[in-house]
Formats: sequence, structure tokens, C-alpha cells
Amino acid sequence: MNEIYSQMQWLPRVPPEFSTRLKALGDLRGPLGPELQGLAMCALDLNQLTKLAKAISKARLDSRPLAPLTSFRLAVLSNSTIDLIVPALVASAARHGVALEVIQPHYDQVAQEAMTPDSTVNRAQPDAVLFALDYRAFPLKLSLGDADASSATVQGVLGYLQALRSGIKANSNAVCIFQTFAPPAETLFGSLDRALPGTLRSLIDGINRELAAFVRTSGDVLLDVAGLAETVGLADWHNPELWNMAKFSFSDELIPLYADHVCRTVAAIRGKSGKVLVLDLDNTVWGGVIGDDGLDGIKVAQGDARGEAHLAVQRLALELRQRGIVLAVASKNSDEVARAPFEKHPEMLLKLDHIAVFQANWNDKATNIQAIAEELSLGLDAMVFLDDNPAERGLVRKLLPQVSVPELPEDPAYYARTLAAGGYFEAVAFASEDLQRAGFYQDNARRVSLQKQVGGVDAYLASLNMTIIFQPFDATGRARIVQLINKSNQYNLTTRRYTDPEVAAAENAPEVFTLQVRLADIFGDNGMISVVICRPVEDGAWDIDTWLMSCRVLGRKVENMVLREILAHARAAGVRKLTGVYLPSDRNKLVVDHYAKLGFTKVHADDSGLTRWELLVEGADPESAPMEVVSQGFSAMENLPA
Repeated sequence: MNEIYSQMQWLPRVPPEFSTRLKALGDLRGPLGPELQGLAMCALDLNQLTKLAKAISKARLDSRPLAPLTSFRLAVLSNSTIDLIVPALVASAARHGVALEVIQPHYDQVAQEAMTPDSTVNRAQPDAVLFALDYRAFPLKLSLGDADASSATVQGVLGYLQALRSGIKANSNAVCIFQTFAPPAETLFGSLDRALPGTLRSLIDGINRELAAFVRTSGDVLLDVAGLAETVGLADWHNPELWNMAKFSFSDELIPLYADHVCRTVAAIRGKSGKVLVLDLDNTVWGGVIGDDGLDGIKVAQGDARGEAHLAVQRLALELRQRGIVLAVASKNSDEVARAPFEKHPEMLLKLDHIAVFQANWNDKATNIQAIAEELSLGLDAMVFLDDNPAERGLVRKLLPQVSVPELPEDPAYYARTLAAGGYFEAVAFASEDLQRAGFYQDNARRVSLQKQVGGVDAYLASLNMTIIFQPFDATGRARIVQLINKSNQYNLTTRRYTDPEVAAAENAPEVFTLQVRLADIFGDNGMISVVICRPVEDGAWDIDTWLMSCRVLGRKVENMVLREILAHARAAGVRKLTGVYLPSDRNKLVVDHYAKLGFTKVHADDSGLTRWELLVEGADPESAPMEVVSQGFSAMENLPA
């Protein structure tokens, strides 16, 4: 079943009217983003990707709006030919909600472009630089059996990659995306190649290990091309004829797959990965129909081929939940019947307490998914819907195009593999708090349920017994701070993105005021839910450079309490006023009135929707909320610089 990957079978097939829809783009009114994304959602071949990329380029030249696609500028530095890859990247990015602009310098000018301050790449100030190198970019001299020489070679390559990174960071400060290296299919000793120091396979394995370890601590991003090549097969990945003829580092037939992996990584950098797996039940989580077959008749047991196929789906769902993905159910069933296997079947891996929202009724699946999103306070683009029924998949795609809906093969043995292959939950970083995220959202669903039972907002908030905790940035919270800054889109005043080193710089700068905010209540710990960065400017003011919050705490007046904390520190530091800016994006319209609601005065607005605001510190008294306040870890407030 290599076709799952090579043909990207998690995507719907290309409709017959693909070319007609492309030609009709010029007649459409308004933003083209939804139609472009819809066209990109299919399993396009290289020719179709190229045509779609041309349509996107023409839309740009004609100044057509591409909303709601998010803009991203990616520079690609490579030792191989990428002319066919660039349009595939542009078109594939639309699939992931990104309007991608690719900066392509001259062939094999990697070091020159990275290290020269006024190079094409550094002048362009990209959001990220992809080092699309393969193992032939390095002089990997064999040192058979010599562990010291092998280690020196590995460290030499790593040092070169670190030098490339330093050049980019010094000159454009873009995010660096490093690829692992796919070894050749050919071996020298056979199986011994992997164990013997100094073989090409051993050297490349060592480089990949060291690169992965470096990226984990540097704040950069890893694209595991070696893993992708091994998945499809090294012999299929490497095409010696194409390398000899045109310096293509891998088979042209696999360009759509490679482009999709690059673009899902770019989307993850922008916080566009899935957060919720919504599960159908009958013939998806178990074999059979619970309402007809009964508890004893459904297939969900070890030793039964069909049952084990569905258990693999459950096992993957549990593993996703362990890393922070929220699980929900959308099933056409009576609630009592649908819950019975979770409560009573001894072979079920999934239990009711693993499910954050359980929607079992006779509504259509789109209506239930909409209800799940509302109960979790998440956007529809955070939802991934798994259903064996093609009619249900088609309905959700039509009514809720923002929801990701993988195609599934006829054989349930490949359901779990197909879901994993789609990369819907791609991650570029990991924080310990991720392990608790599914529980956070599950608790949030219970809060929504409580709100329906308690009369009035004030009574509801008081019933939560909330505790809000304020701390400055620190090394312990840094990974989560960076993650929030780079993933929060809706409740984010500026959507400015900062890397790990940049957050560390703010953390250590005495003139910068920083806040990490946590919230707990009767249902549990919400974890870190807000980040603030204030920088001193002229006239004794603090400018609110960054203010973002997790959408799962909306409606609890957290923003009021955050402002009260900022004001307390500003007064102690002798700050006269606070200033802030709202920079509109395609996804942060939620906070267009944020400053107005908090009592700021608008002092500037332009045609782009950008607004500037200010608040005099003296006399400012934002509304409070019923929660205990803990402020800890700050140096004496009177010593904070204004």
C-alpha cells in the first residue's frame, strides 16, 4: 500500500471539472482564497499543481485578495534543481490555508545566500528559509571502521549547517527549516553499513541524529525527509537518472508528496495544525452497527482481523490524545446506545473519559461538528473528521469546507495509517503542557455545560472559583510561550511571531516587561493561557508589542485582569501611558474591539484596518472579575524601567 503515500490517498480525487473551475477564477468576485483552497484539497498531480500555482500567481499580479489564506514568504536554498518543486509548493500551500510566496535564488548558492547580508534571500526578509539539501551537498569521505574520523565528519557537517543558520539569523532572522538527509539505497557492506563507523549510511545516520538534537534546542524546525524517503522506499525516492541528467535530488513523481510535507510544516509554523479528532463510531471506531448488531455483535476484539483494524484506530486516537489532540464523537445514534460500548465492552481501548464532547443524535454530521467546535471554543479549521461513510464525508466537505476530512480506503486495516499519513496534526515544537491540552479542552467543555445550568454570566464566573497566576517570562515556560506566540491567531492583537532565541532575549532584557498568565478553576488547570510583551517607548510609555490569549478562556474577563496586572507594574515603574496597536489579519477579527472594550482611546486608523490606541495609566480602572490573583517571580516593581 505504498500508494497511500505516493498517490496521497487521504485526499479526494481530482474532480472532472478541475480545469473548468480554474478557468472560471477570473469571473469570481471577492476573495479567491476559498475556491483556491477547495481546488488544492484534491490529490493533484505535478501538472495540476503547476496550473493551480499559475492561477495563484495571476491572482497576485491582478491584486486579487487571497483571504482567508495566510501570507507566508519561504526562501528555498538547495544544492539540487527545484524549478519543478516551487510551483508545487505554492499550490500545495493553499491546501493548508497558506498563500505562499517562494523566494528562489540561483542554483546551488546556499552558503553565499545565507551568509551574505545583501543576498537575494536576506534582502527579501522571508518568514522562513528551507535548507532543501540532500547528502550530496557535503564531501562525506568514507572512514571505514574509524569512529573518530566518522565523528569529525559528522561534526563538520553540523558546523556547516550551524554556520548557515547563523548567517540567516544575523541577516534576516527568518525561521530556519532543516531537512534530514535520505541515504542512498545502495550499501557497501549490506546490513553492516548501519553499524560500522565511517560508511555512508552510518555517517548520514549520525548527521541526522545530531541535526535533530540541535534543532530541538535551537528553536528551528525539522523536516524529516529521511523518514519520508524511508516510508515510500529509498529506491523509489532516489532516481539516479534524474540526478545525472538534471540534478533532481529525488523522483519527480514524488514532488507532490514532498511539497505537501513542506507545506504542512509551514502551516504548523503558522499554528494551522488540527487540534481535534472528531470520530464517527459505527464501522470507524468499531466494526458493525451498534444499534443493529448490539454490544456482542460489534467487531472490536483482539484475534479478529476486522476488530483489530478498528482497535488500531482507537489506539492511534489515544496516542494523539496523549500528545494533546482533543477527541470528540459525532455519531448518528441514540446517545445511550452510542455510549454503551465505551462503558461496557471489555475490549474497547477508548473510554468515555477520553472524549471531550460526545454528540450522538440524529442530526447531520455537519451540525454535530459545528456544535463540537462551539463547545470547545475552537474554530472549524481545528477539526479533523474521521468517518468510513463517503456520503457523510462529502456532506461535511460541502457544508463545512474548513474541516479536514480524510478519504478512507475500503479496508479498515488502513484507516489508522491513512489518518496518520495525512499529517493533519503536524507539530514543529513540543512543550510539556501539550500533554495536558486534551484535558484542558475536556474541562472546558464541562465549563460550557455548567454555564448552561448557572443563571447569568457573573454567577457562572463566580461558580468557577478561578485563580489567575501572573509571572514574568522564564526558561521553564519558554517553550510554551514560543508555541503560543506562533500558534495563536484569533485572540492575538498583532500576530507577531517570535522564535525561541527572541523570546529568551525579551525574557532577559531588563527594559522589557513580560507576562505569562495561567488560569485554574474548579475543573482543573487551564495551563498557560495568555502572553504579553511590553516595550518602553518615548514619552514614558510602554508599548504593548504582543498580547494574545487562548480562545478557550474567552468570556471570563481574563483580559480585564491581565490589564489590571499590567497597570500595577506600569504604575510602580513610573510609566505614564500604555500604547497598543491592532494589526488586522484574516483570523484575528475577534479582537478588533479589544482595546475599545478595555477603555483605550483610538488615536490612529488607516485604510488597512490598522488602529493605534492609548490608555493613561493614572486613573485607569478596568472592570475586575471574580478570581483570586497570584503575582509571583517579579523583581521589586519600583525597579522596573519605564
